[in-house]
Amino acid sequence: MSDSKPRKVFFSRQLPGVALDRLAAEADVTIWPKADAPTPDELSDVVRGCDAILTLLSDAVDGRVMDAAGPQLKVISNYAVGYNNIDLAAAKQRGIQVGNTPDVLTDATADLAATLMLAASRRVAEAADDVTSGRWQNWEPAGLLGVEPSGKTLGIIGMGRIGKALANRMVGGWKMNLIYTSRRDQTDVNESLSGRRVELDELLRESDFISIHVALCEATRKLIDAEAFAKMKSNVVLVNTARGEIIDQDALLDALDTCKIFTAGLDVTTPEPLPASHPLVQHQRCLILPHIGSATTTARSAMTEIAVDNIIAGIQGKSLRCPVTL
Repeated sequence: MSDSKPRKVFFSRQLPGVALDRLAAEADVTIWPKADAPTPDELSDVVRGCDAILTLLSDAVDGRVMDAAGPQLKVISNYAVGYNNIDLAAAKQRGIQVGNTPDVLTDATADLAATLMLAASRRVAEAADDVTSGRWQNWEPAGLLGVEPSGKTLGIIGMGRIGKALANRMVGGWKMNLIYTSRRDQTDVNESLSGRRVELDELLRESDFISIHVALCEATRKLIDAEAFAKMKSNVVLVNTARGEIIDQDALLDALDTCKIFTAGLDVTTPEPLPASHPLVQHQRCLILPHIGSATTTARSAMTEIAVDNIIAGIQGKSLRCPVTL
């Protein structure tokens, strides 16, 4: 980047890792200083004159934001695997490249899905709350009974990289029986983990544990609704580390209230964050985390490296390291 005029880059958050230093040495980088995400109006204002924008899933980037930045905007680098916050059609129309950060958070997210599965099934949050609140008075033989994963059936909705990583952990470690949904048979999963591809209805009926790993699109929005919950076992443990909108949260609340399912573990909700007063947040059988699926030093630093590489390539007019197809 030898242009005498420094490139202008806006980051909607401070990022971990050292890659930002590499970019700051070659471009004029502005970082959003507040704890709260910029509103659409604030985002439109601060990106004026920028050649590149780094965004999070919580930052809605539509044509209005792109036009506010100006015709010199060359690249939008999303600090996430997903990119449903960006209007891809508007970006294509304006000749703006869009990048994301895939693959590097697979292990971290699969680890968290396994953590949620175990914690929700053993009612860990509820038990810890009994200790901190002083409700724990005696050891009770029938108190806080959970369910064990060993030998049970794990249903994975969406057998992509994260789904496969979770399957390896739970089948290898807990000898779970594996069924999954996917657009096609996953031969490696079938052979190495004795997995079996099924339709969603069968997965909902047969699974003792269900973990969601599909991308958010119109076909998967509220995929897990009241009808889906009615098909599940009453002792099922439901985990979601994908996108909050995939679950109909009103239907989830009813399923928990009426004991149609045993517990739920969520790393994603809609909106994010859910208000502390929300019934799901307050529900004893629902464990909610603040979207920390990729929250390891290794994963987040690698995401920063990719996001910065995307920006540098974009403002140089080169193909991105991890481009999103427009």
